[in-house]
Amino acid sequence: MKKFAVGFVLAGLLLPATSHAQVMIDTTRITCADYLAMPPEDSKVFSAWLSGWFNQKTGSTAVDLDRYAQNVANVKSWCQSNPKETVMAGLTRAVAKPQ
Repeated sequence: MKKFAVGFVLAGLLLPATSHAQVMIDTTRITCADYLAMPPEDSKVFSAWLSGWFNQKTGSTAVDLDRYAQNVANVKSWCQSNPKETVMAGLTRAVAKPQ
């Protein structure tokens, strides 16, 4: 019985480590059509990740939730007209500062 309990505990410790599969996504290849077809929850996570990545690249350390929401809306709007373009291209255009 003791061997069974030890084996059960070891199996329990190993299962969580093996159940977390990592998925690699090349965000530079995701098209607007792909983005617009994402389920709402995936779209939210992807949008938040892209926002964080882009803000880090531009050196922005402020969080402006209204601007974030507007940027997401701008990217989605641009993507509807440009489904074959990448989301990265749309993001760059959506948050470009007027000259």
